[in-house]
Parts: sequence; C-alpha cells; structure tokens
Amino acid sequence: MNQDYIIPNEWSIIEEGFDTTRVKSSESLFALGNGAMGQRANFEELYTGPTFQGSYIAGVYYPDKTRVGWWKNGYPEYFAKVLNAPNWIGIDVWINNEQLDLYRCTSIEDFKRELNMKEGWYTRSFTATLQNSVKIAVEVTRFLSLSTDQVGAIDYKITPVNQEAEIRFEPYLDAGITNEDSNWDDQFWQVTSVNAKGSQAFIEAHTMKTFFSTCTFMETQFIKDGEKASGEPSVTKDDKSVRFSYSAQAKKGETLAVQKFGGYTVDRNHDKDQLVTSAKAVLKEVTTKGFDQLLAEQKQAWAEIWKMGDITIDGDVKAQQAIRFNIFQLNQTYLGTDASLNIGPKGFTGEKYGGSTYWDTEAYCIPFYMATKDQGVARNLLTYRYQHLGKAIENAEKLGFSNGAALYPMVTMNGEECHNEWEITFEEIHRNGAIAFAIFNYYRFTGDYSYIPEKGLEVLIGIARFWQQRANFSTSKNKYVILGVTGPNEYENNVNNNWYTNYIAKWCIDYAVEQLDKVKEEYASDYARIFKETKLTQGEIDQWKEVADHMYFPYSNEHEVFLQQDGFLDKELNPVDQLAMSERPINQYWSWDRILRSPYIKQADTLQGFYFFEDHFTKEELKKHFDFYEPFTVHESSLSPCVHSVLAASLDDMEMAYTFYLRTSRLDLDDYNKEVHEGLHITSMAGTWMSIVEGFGGMRVKDNQLHFSPKIPKEWNSYSFKVNFRDQIITVSVTKEGASFNVEGDQELTLVVDGKEKHIAPKEKMSI
Repeated sequence: MNQDYIIPNEWSIIEEGFDTTRVKSSESLFALGNGAMGQRANFEELYTGPTFQGSYIAGVYYPDKTRVGWWKNGYPEYFAKVLNAPNWIGIDVWINNEQLDLYRCTSIEDFKRELNMKEGWYTRSFTATLQNSVKIAVEVTRFLSLSTDQVGAIDYKITPVNQEAEIRFEPYLDAGITNEDSNWDDQFWQVTSVNAKGSQAFIEAHTMKTFFSTCTFMETQFIKDGEKASGEPSVTKDDKSVRFSYSAQAKKGETLAVQKFGGYTVDRNHDKDQLVTSAKAVLKEVTTKGFDQLLAEQKQAWAEIWKMGDITIDGDVKAQQAIRFNIFQLNQTYLGTDASLNIGPKGFTGEKYGGSTYWDTEAYCIPFYMATKDQGVARNLLTYRYQHLGKAIENAEKLGFSNGAALYPMVTMNGEECHNEWEITFEEIHRNGAIAFAIFNYYRFTGDYSYIPEKGLEVLIGIARFWQQRANFSTSKNKYVILGVTGPNEYENNVNNNWYTNYIAKWCIDYAVEQLDKVKEEYASDYARIFKETKLTQGEIDQWKEVADHMYFPYSNEHEVFLQQDGFLDKELNPVDQLAMSERPINQYWSWDRILRSPYIKQADTLQGFYFFEDHFTKEELKKHFDFYEPFTVHESSLSPCVHSVLAASLDDMEMAYTFYLRTSRLDLDDYNKEVHEGLHITSMAGTWMSIVEGFGGMRVKDNQLHFSPKIPKEWNSYSFKVNFRDQIITVSVTKEGASFNVEGDQELTLVVDGKEKHIAPKEKMSI
C-alpha cells in the first residue's frame, strides 16, 4: 500500500492534518533548495518526536573513513558524506513559559503544509493547545532565495486564541549538529568562533579533514502590531550555538512575529578570512529589501524558470502535480551556474548514498538540462567530468590499469572514487559508458562540436583505453569478453559478459575512433596537442579496434534476445507477477543471496542499452527484448520506470507507458519504495521529464533534425512542453485530436513529425 496523504493540486504539494508517523516523510517532500544550499522541512521550533534534521551546503563534504569488515586492495579510503551543516532555521517558542512542541501538545487542529512550486515558498500553519491550556494559532512562511542564493528567509507568526499570553521567541544558530549517516561517529565540524552583535549572529566553523570554512549567520527582527519593535534581543551563547530572545505579552487575537534571515557564506566563494564580512554584506542587502520584496523576487525568479521548464497536463491533476514536483526539485538542486557542482541523488533532501555525482547525471539529467536551459548548463556538467579526468586516471591506476586509462567513479565529490561496496566500486564499470554517451548526446542535441576538440576527446581516449584493457580474449569463444561485472541491474553481481556493459564498451571505442578521425581532419591543432599530451599511437588505436570489432555478446537463439549476462537462462525464470506483494520490495524482505539467484531485475539493464541506442535496433527487436525482460523487472531502482515508460510509448503500449509514468513521477509523493523519509530521488526525477517529452512526445534528434511522434494517454485531455533546441524554443501541444508546434525566434525550423518533414515559420503555429 503506497502512502496517499498528499492532496492533489496542480501547483502545490499540500498536507492536511498532523500525524507523527508522517513527519519524516514530509520533511523530505517539502524540502527546499536553491542550488547553493538546501534543507529538509524540519520544524523551526522544538520537536521531540521522530525527525531527521538536515541542512546542507552545496559542495561541502566530509571524507568519512571507509568501514568494511574485510579490506580489499583498491578499496577507496573514504566514503564522502553529504554534511549536515550548522542549523540556521531554529526558532524555539515559549508560551507562558511552556515550550511549544507539537509532539507534546494536547491537541493540534487545522494543521496544513503547502509547498508552492509556482512561486518557490513553503508555509505551515496550525492551531495547537499546549499542556498549560493556552491555545495558539501559528503561521510560518519560509523560502530559500534564488536571487541571493546565500540566504533564506522565515516569517514566524503566533496569535493567542483563547487567552492573553506571554510569548517568547528564541531564534538561534546551532553548530552542534551530527549526521544521520555516519560510519564512525566522527566529529565532522570544528567551530572556531561564535559572535553576536545587535540583531546579527555568526558562527564560523570548518569541516574536519577537508577544511571547508563556513560562516553560518542570521539577522532577526521582532514584530508587534505589524510594526518592527525597537530594542535589541537578549543574547546567550556557548561554544557551538548562539540564541536571541524576544518576549512580549500578547492579547487574545493579537499577532506577534519574528522574521529571520539566515544562511551560509563559504570559502568556495569567498576568502576564508572574509566570511563574516561577506555575511554582513549579504544581510545588509536582504534586510534593506525586506521579507516581502525578497519574496516578490523569489516569485519572479521561479516564474522565469517555469516559463521554459513547465509541462502542462489537462485532465489528470495527480499527473500534473507530479511532473511539476519533479521539475521543481531538479531546479532546487542544480541551476547550472557552477561547473564544480553536480546533481546528487538526494539533492538537499537527505544524506543517503553520499557523494554528489553518479552516472545518473549523464544518463538521465543532461537531457533535461539541455532542453530546458541554455546549453551552457549542460556544457558545465560535461566540463565537471573533464576537470576530473586526472582523478579518473588515478582511479584506474589504483585498480591496476595503465597508460592513461580512465575509470570514472561510481560516487564522487572531487573525481576520486568514494563508494565502498565491492560489487559497485569495482564492477559497475558501465558508468564509464554513460560519461562518453553524454558527450555524444550533447553534440547530437546542441550541435556544439567545440566541446569535443577542447575537452571531450581526451575523456573519450581515457575511456577507450580503459575498455581495451578491461576486456580479455577468450580462446574458447574467439571473442573479447568482459568478466566480473555488475550491470545497471544491481541484483546480479560479479557476472560475466553483461550485455549492456559489453555493448557500451564497444560503442565507446568506436565513437572515440570516429571522433579522433573528425578532429584530425577539422581541428588539426587540437588533434596535435591531444595526440602529444595523451602519448597516443596508431598502434594503440588499432588495439582498441581489435577489441571493439571482436566483442562478444551473449545471445539466446531460443528466445531470440541478447542475454543480460552469460548465466541468465540458468535461473528459474519466474515472472514478477508470481511474487507476493508482501515480499515487495524484495531488497527489504529477501536475503542478498536469494536476490542474486533470482531472475529479478532491479532496473532496466539490457533495455537501458536499447534506450540509449534505439537507432541500432529495429522496432521488432525492441519489442522482443521488452516483452522478454519487462516481466522480470521489479523496478526497485528509481531509475527504472522512466526507461520502460519511454520504450513502452515507442512500442505504442500507452497503457503501460502511462502506468510507468505515474510510477516514476509519483515515486516519492506516493512513496512506492517505502523510503521517502530518507530523502527524495532527485536524479530519477529527470526521467519523469523524459517519460513525457521522449516517451509521449516522441522527441528524438536524428540526422541533425528534431523529430516528434506525439501520443497521448487516454487519461489526459491535453499536454504541452517546451524544448530549447539550438537556441530555438519549440512549444509542443498535444490533444486527442492532434498536435501543434510553435517556434519562437526569427528563423524557420524544420521538424520531422511522424516521419514527415514540416517547415515552421517563426511565430507560426502549425497543427497536425
């Protein structure tokens, strides 16, 4: 049974009624971010019930020493932890000297949360009766500014309902925080100073080992009768925290409030010795504007994002809410302004998985950012990997590879591998292929070839060298094989000849050779530079070709499908529909031994290859593979349903495509995998966008032209989306009667719709 308490709404995530068992899940679902920092939707005031406290700063991490029972050569020394940062949102509240704590109140009425995705703010309101019988109404509004991304703002209002009461607000900063996710319970932060002056406070602290220096800051204002009260707060502080205190008598029905601006300055963006000075400058800027003006700027900034990024759906409120939730969270996590940042699988909503970068970025997120932003955003994501090429070569060297072979990490913060599960770190090497595919995909979509001679070709060479060395020749098969791997399907470990891994390895080599030839012909000076720097020889290139030309692919003549891996047919091939729902998800009910012996597929594996390389296969081949593998797929990876949705749509199975769309889009809202309390699945949210644009819309790029093959689920009346294709904005609108296309700009565009070329004049709407 999935959770079902989020109220359907086109533009907002809404929860009504207070339930202590939902608090941690809602802390994830109502989380805020602005690309530079983020936080779970923790209560500002004290809450003694089950909660997962979390505030995070982009790019700041701790190298938590690897914890394993048996050390293996090549293990990463550490697992990078996304760090719970000092807490700036806290506002303790006292009513007639009794502390407000929703876990201990005698009654809570009219509890409501709303995350307004259109305008980028979060509000919480309720009426509570404390144990001292005082009844109060509370309304809190919070947002993290996009216009000034080092700052967030809180407006906290209290009104006594049944009697006069003394109200005391205690806004505070607290650096005495710990991580939910920690290997050894190390101290992650060292506080160096705690200071307060007037209505401002500052805590300077640095991370242990990595020595990121930060300043957590706040400025507060007490408001009575709608006016800012004069006088400074009283201050108490210790070696890790500082708090202010404001108190006043409030008549029945009278509202008192505290407004709080807070956030972080970090040495990633400022000089270490200027963090407090920079914080003061930021505070001056936002307090001069005030809460209302900063909120107005927030609404405008989100309006600009939605102008390009929105997908509209008519006739299905749950589907509409879901796609906007996914697009909203992607934009909260990464806005493309900093090439040293990336898209973490939990974003700013939790700590699970560690690290900031998986292959998810290249396989799932880049298409979303290419089509909904300026192409420079996607280029920054590619540049991120180029900057880590040296570390990728080091990672390969640690495993015994040589000559500039590059193995990109499964999990990383700085390019160094920091994932320490054996079957992932050493075996899930298919991730290298996604890095190369993203380079191909970027050029295919944007037409910007300059990235390849400038940066990308060196990455492709390192990856080709890795695949050539990782394969070995099997005399019995008279082919090159790749042994001891884990494919995207992590429910099969240490298998031989995973089809997807072998296929993408061959493709990477072929693509690298093809680009070498193109750069040699068209960018001679870049070619000479790269050839010299990489010490490449024609003899080595011939070795690559030998491997690619003679790669082995397991195949079943009986089923007429490529086998996921050599031993797949040795399994008892019982389909998923024979599994009892009480045993799902199997990763929470079965032993790992039982999972590994089962035929069950965690996520699209062979079908991931068919998604990437659709043009390499016929529709008939796709259908055979889809029909064979889908019945064994349990979709217990967040990355699985979206690929199946796109492929089902291309096979005209719209019922299945829609089912998978709902699953991928409402994965967190409905908590399909029973783990939303740990944080959201940010990177898979890009797959939701793919399900509509590439699945239902049928968008592809072939031969330098944009193709569409629009379809519509029977549950919808219409839908529309925009894509930025080579600096031309195309609006696609689809109804049950047909589709229309509109091009912004001043140039004619040729589209291919359902296989037929269509020429669209600027600002002309063409209906089909």
